[in-house]
Amino acid sequence: MKIITLHVLDDSLRVSYAPTAHTTPQRQFIIAYNADQTIGENLENLRVKLVGLDVDAAIVDNALSYPFSDTVVGINHQRIDIGLAITNMLNIPVVSQPAVDQQGLTAALTAKRDYLTWHLDYYGQYRGKRNYGQEAMLTVGNGFLGLRGSYPEAHADQDNYPGLYTAGLYDQLTTNLNGRDVTNEDLVNLPNAQALTFGVDHQTPFQIKASNIQDIYRSLDLHTGTLTTTLLVQLPTGHALQVTTKKLANFKDWHRFTIQYQVTPLNFAGSLQIYSAIDGTVINANVDRYAAFDQHHVQVTGLSQRDDCIYLEGQTKTSQVHFVLGSRLTGPGKAMRVPAGNDAQAQQQVRQMRTVAVTPQQPVTFEKNGVLFTDRETDTPLLATATADLQRASFADTLASSTAYWQRRWAGADIQITGDITAQKLTRVNLYHLFTATQAIASGKIDASINARGLDGEAYRGHVFWDEMFDLPVFALHDPQLARQLLMYRYRRLPAAKENARQAGYAGAMYPWQSGAKGDEQSQVTHLNPLTNTWDPDYSSLQRHVSLAIAYNVIMYVRLTADQDFMERYGLEMLQEISQFWLSKAHRDADGHDTIDHVMGPDEFHENYPNADQPGLSNNAYTNLMAAWLFAQVHQIRQDMPASVLASVDHQTAMTPAVLKRMTAVQHHLKLDINADGIIGQFDGYFKLPTLDFTAYHKKYGDISRMDRILKAEGKTPDAYQVAKQADTLMPFYNLTIPEVMTLIHDLGYHLPDQALSRNLQFYLDRTTHGSTLSRIVYAALTALAGHLDQSWRFYSQALFSDYYDIQGGTTAEGIHLGVMGAVTLMATRVYGGVDVLAPTLTVTPRLPQAWQALHFQQTVRGIQYTFTLTHHQIQVTADHATTLQILDKPVALKAHQPVKITY
Repeated sequence: MKIITLHVLDDSLRVSYAPTAHTTPQRQFIIAYNADQTIGENLENLRVKLVGLDVDAAIVDNALSYPFSDTVVGINHQRIDIGLAITNMLNIPVVSQPAVDQQGLTAALTAKRDYLTWHLDYYGQYRGKRNYGQEAMLTVGNGFLGLRGSYPEAHADQDNYPGLYTAGLYDQLTTNLNGRDVTNEDLVNLPNAQALTFGVDHQTPFQIKASNIQDIYRSLDLHTGTLTTTLLVQLPTGHALQVTTKKLANFKDWHRFTIQYQVTPLNFAGSLQIYSAIDGTVINANVDRYAAFDQHHVQVTGLSQRDDCIYLEGQTKTSQVHFVLGSRLTGPGKAMRVPAGNDAQAQQQVRQMRTVAVTPQQPVTFEKNGVLFTDRETDTPLLATATADLQRASFADTLASSTAYWQRRWAGADIQITGDITAQKLTRVNLYHLFTATQAIASGKIDASINARGLDGEAYRGHVFWDEMFDLPVFALHDPQLARQLLMYRYRRLPAAKENARQAGYAGAMYPWQSGAKGDEQSQVTHLNPLTNTWDPDYSSLQRHVSLAIAYNVIMYVRLTADQDFMERYGLEMLQEISQFWLSKAHRDADGHDTIDHVMGPDEFHENYPNADQPGLSNNAYTNLMAAWLFAQVHQIRQDMPASVLASVDHQTAMTPAVLKRMTAVQHHLKLDINADGIIGQFDGYFKLPTLDFTAYHKKYGDISRMDRILKAEGKTPDAYQVAKQADTLMPFYNLTIPEVMTLIHDLGYHLPDQALSRNLQFYLDRTTHGSTLSRIVYAALTALAGHLDQSWRFYSQALFSDYYDIQGGTTAEGIHLGVMGAVTLMATRVYGGVDVLAPTLTVTPRLPQAWQALHFQQTVRGIQYTFTLTHHQIQVTADHATTLQILDKPVALKAHQPVKITY
């Protein structure tokens, strides 16, 4: 084991390198601290010094003594958790010398490695969007409610945003901007029910201020879903305290959340006051660019206090959804009423407090249990229901519920990566967010789906996009009931989708690009250009491919779960209505091809043709290929349907023999634009557009991911160039298998030469700016399939780190990116593990990254639970039923519960 030992001085870092443990250092060097550089930049000098040396772990021999981490050090009059920083930089565990002395080196490193892969930690006090982003990453929730990981002592300001959201609760407000009425529908930020703070000797209650805080450490325990925040506070009066908060949501009784609040006086005796509130003065203020719009969605209709409980009743302004928030503050000392204020703000919040005598070094612990009920999921009187439920709630009960849930969830859904601490941790973080954003929806009592940013931010106004497509396979593999209920959100909005199509002049069902409460289109048709103060058209709703994503979700859900009941009762109806829509959009050209026009593909840079009279593009390759695939799937699915089901669904969807015949014809005649080199054009006319000199733009602007904005600032338009925001043309190769896509192209009458995927891949990589993080994960998969594993790893790593490092410069502050999280999670098993569960036949072809020593996971496919353990040279698979699957292109028969090992 190769070890570096760090001795931290205030102005330098002394490093010793030993090629094996317990040996004399082979190299020693000193890195002087440069005060003109950030701590991160200074630590980067360590990485440079270690180039060419293999390092397995690090020991800090003079760490400070802190209750929350054993690797905090002081350098340049600052404190830093150097262990966290070096783990992020070098992907190795870092331990303190006392831990090594107490446990032994091997045990200390094993314990730290395990801790790092099960905890998401942040050390220090951060400001602005950086802290907003950490709050999003530290959100606790259960799929019904989400509480951002803010400090309970904080109120919404430029540095803190204690948001509370519940799945599917939207409200519409209209704002007059520049002479135009603009209506927006938002996921509502509910009253702040986690507000909790303290005071000493009846002085002013504590607020989050940098001057009063000596240290902050936040740790999200993925084992239990518990967020622990430790504050070391030094008040201007000289009082020193340690405040430890534990916050989590209940997965069984999902209307509940809880906060345990422990305060330890460090240097005084006296009285301590604990203040609790439910603050109804909140607005939707998480996204700066929405500030010009009316964001006051909540009306407080009642405040009350009973014994040790407080309640806030309210409703949303336009959607008229009624809700009740209640909280109960318990602990030592006695309850006291907080004097009511007379100002308008006081009429929007309800407060309570407790006071207790305290002595030095003796902690006092309080509980704030909260409940949220709305009339969307609750039929009984809200206040009475909340009151009864609150009496049953406790921190211990919610902790037990959350712990039991995560034990069950990790037992089946965990993906174990050996050899890569950071990938292991962030893979678990992704799974954590996927399920905390959705789990309660599995109950069937909540009418909601996966919104793009989860229950921890307000970007995209909380709407549901095509991102479902990247997440649904994960749910189908590990919680089919949850996946089914997410699809039911779309089924319940099938009438709205049909109305959308009718109003646009089409048949069938046209799902909206942005969906919220009802399933009508929530995309804007115009947007105000801040540079010109004029209204510009917004064509994003032309991304009709969202309907194809929904059809894809239905088909893949049934493929993964064998839920034929869903297909017969709901799925086939959705598929046929969506097919009717695409048939009504297709029209035969003079050359005998069918054209689909007035659409946008996933690449949002191209909205129309330059100088065109009408918006949209013709024959987007992704749209046409997926439409052809849908038509083929509908024909295949119908073959296995009972005649009575077909008769009923055909009657509902106006599916006649003539329509089916036309569907077959269109399936084989949709137009693609393929040049002489076998490159698939993104849309008709794509090859006529000029290219851009990316090198020149990189030199001029640095980050060119949002090339659309750069071009518009130059008075140009991305419509006029071969430039893409994200993967588009090659998306079918991500959704399906390569043979499936090649068959589709062949059936349309086209032929691609050998190495077509590699050629197309390089062509579009040269033209894509990856302005969407989803682009990186799609290209990570495609480059891996093409055998370019180093390039794939770079894309994968960027996507994996995207929210952790907020690589898009502040977007994580507005909510994590659930689509990316789902896609990164699935890629680990589907592409790197090579277990392609979305293929028509389950196949196994491992492509493990070099950094991964082994990959272990379970998946349930069509009722069979598989357990895979994959290394660079061996495949081990076990199934709980006898079955046959394709491993390295050969059929392999499995007997129930008998592992099969294959060396390759």
